[in-house]
Amino acid sequence: MWKSVFGRDEEEVDEREDNFYDEDNNNTDDFCNLTYTQRLYAFGGCLIGGFLLIFLSMVVFVRPIKFALLFTFGNMLAVGSTAFLIGPAEQLRKMFDPVRVYATAVYLGCLLLALICAILIHNKILTILAMICEICALIWYSLSYIPFARSMVSNLTIRLFDTEF
Repeated sequence: MWKSVFGRDEEEVDEREDNFYDEDNNNTDDFCNLTYTQRLYAFGGCLIGGFLLIFLSMVVFVRPIKFALLFTFGNMLAVGSTAFLIGPAEQLRKMFDPVRVYATAVYLGCLLLALICAILIHNKILTILAMICEICALIWYSLSYIPFARSMVSNLTIRLFDTEF
């Protein structure tokens, strides 16, 4: 019956479906692979978009809930941008690596503190302080993915602010 409708028999259709699943879906990474250039563009786009949302949140700072939502989403987008460089599972593993665990803890703590200050306490000064700390922690966290970047920034900071002559 099926041969008369579609012009082939059921065994031929089943064989084609099996081949489709075997050949195309054998490696699920084929659907997720990005070139190095695409990863860099996605990383840059998410990072810039995240920072743009962070700075746009300052426009609605008088409305703490809108501020907290924009600021939080911007930070999550900025931090999530590194998933394009190394992959999401690897990012989660590396976030809690001994090298980054303090930067991650400070970042997440400041993120939570900023939300609490903006949504529950409605204190603008505390929210700004938490936001400054969060941005610094985000920068420090992001620098940990560039080889020797944190040591260079630390050495530069020591040289700039050293009071000994």
